[in-house]
Amino acid sequence: MSKVIFTDVDGTLINYQTICPESAFKAVNLARRNGHKVVLCTGCSKYELSHRNLPETDGLIGANGGYVEYHGKAIMHNGLIPDQVSSIVNWCRKKNLGLYLESNSGLYCNDLFMKQGPAALARYVSGKNGSKTTAEETAREFLKKYTCLPDCQLRNDDTNKISFVLSGYRDYLDAVKDFPELAVNTWGGKDEQALFGDLSPHGINKKQAVRVLLEHLGIDSKDTIAFGDARIDLPMFKLCGYSVAMGNGGPEAKRAADHITDDVDDDGLYKAFMYLGLI
Repeated sequence: MSKVIFTDVDGTLINYQTICPESAFKAVNLARRNGHKVVLCTGCSKYELSHRNLPETDGLIGANGGYVEYHGKAIMHNGLIPDQVSSIVNWCRKKNLGLYLESNSGLYCNDLFMKQGPAALARYVSGKNGSKTTAEETAREFLKKYTCLPDCQLRNDDTNKISFVLSGYRDYLDAVKDFPELAVNTWGGKDEQALFGDLSPHGINKKQAVRVLLEHLGIDSKDTIAFGDARIDLPMFKLCGYSVAMGNGGPEAKRAADHITDDVDDDGLYKAFMYLGLI
């Protein structure tokens, strides 16, 4: 019986230096050749993924569930409206926080992010087993993908979500209080340390997006397998018929998974595909 494989990207398909191991390429290609479908399920936007060297897949769930496409055709897109974007931009400016808008057309940041982003991104990479030098180099490469705009121009009508640099955990708590109509999350370094906050529409998660795609394809969730490494993947784990956590994953992902494979850089994806008989 063919399966639909939903795989997270950062920390699962690729490492935190954005490199996809050769074994992961091989695993995805062989699984698809064997009749299985592979769908990326990530917090990244379509634009971000276009700058990464990834194997060919059948579909994409981006923005942690805000965008769904299959074979290049958009199935669902649920993002922030322009007024919400403006409110968040103004809120971050008052709190002196760098931010960036994640959309399918690009990554758009304010001037504060150009100042605060490099250190935060370097901490993000170094916390995921990257050396200090590698982390700083990766952060500089990340920043090349951002377009810096004045606050008045940060009003895209295709914004999936907005991430902002946390000066402390208080910023996250303030966002929860000040934006009750939105979903507020944190993401970051080792053991999911809170380095960034993000805001997106309520009801957006990987579980709901997977359900949307499965209904479109007419496939039962029992014929699905989820791969992930973080707390954000737990809703997807709950819906899919089987779940696999990466060896480099957080403790919550490992506790929730049916199987724990090796680290992403130790051929974890390939080994799990072999274990499950996908290849």
